[in-house]
Amino acid sequence: MTIVVEGEALTQDYVISSGMFGKTKLLRAVKGASFAVEQGKTLAIVGESGSGKSTLARIIALIDPATGGTLKIDGQLVAIGRGRISRDLRSKVQMVFQNPYGSLNPRQKVGDVLMEPLMLNTDMPASERQDRAEAMLKRVGLGSEHFNRYPHMFSGGQRQRIAIARAIMLKPKLLVLDEPVSALDLSVQAQVLNLLGELQEEFGLTYVFISHDLSVVRFLADEVMVMNKGEVVEQGSREAVFADPRHAYTRQLFAATPVTDLEAIRARVARRQAMRAATSVP
Repeated sequence: MTIVVEGEALTQDYVISSGMFGKTKLLRAVKGASFAVEQGKTLAIVGESGSGKSTLARIIALIDPATGGTLKIDGQLVAIGRGRISRDLRSKVQMVFQNPYGSLNPRQKVGDVLMEPLMLNTDMPASERQDRAEAMLKRVGLGSEHFNRYPHMFSGGQRQRIAIARAIMLKPKLLVLDEPVSALDLSVQAQVLNLLGELQEEFGLTYVFISHDLSVVRFLADEVMVMNKGEVVEQGSREAVFADPRHAYTRQLFAATPVTDLEAIRARVARRQAMRAATSVP
């Protein structure tokens, strides 16, 4: 068993000002979160808006330093906030954000978007960077003809595929996915989730998946962690949490969340693809 990411009693505090003459207050957005995720597995962090799940995601993705606790990536203790993160460690963790419309530089061609991580983090020659970028475009369902196009020329689902391709250009061990399909139509969600599943199996990726959509979590997760007001209130395997939620907040969350049948959507998408393939045969 190889643990790719491990957090122990992680906390995140923010100082809130009450004005020029008011007293400052301390807001604890994450309250002692602990977890460990094995290679090739998916931990889903679930909760309502304001639960602290996205704050925790930014800590795991090495974007923000934790106020307290410890974080290890691939067995290496992270000292973010107390020193410079090495290029090697940074390349092991990548993040895919919620909004594919805002996560790509509109002034960069797609090829440049994909090659940029290689240019900044490796000594790879330009020709090899281009070959790697074109191969990755094909791997996520696009083509080399898209290499010199701009992000505004793509649909939301295509842009998220580009964002995923960019995230795995450095062959990371961990992807932090913050609501990566919530801005997409349901049929497109199913396609992107299928892609994430295929990439995880192909590259041995480990996922920390942030979501409020329980249907998506049930489809993708191995382990589930439920957060409420910064605190982890329940944690366990997907089967255990969905079959027998122990905490009152988890039961309330499950009862209040509409269920989308992603499996049915996946089946419809597969049937359409099969029909198109059949009709294209001469």
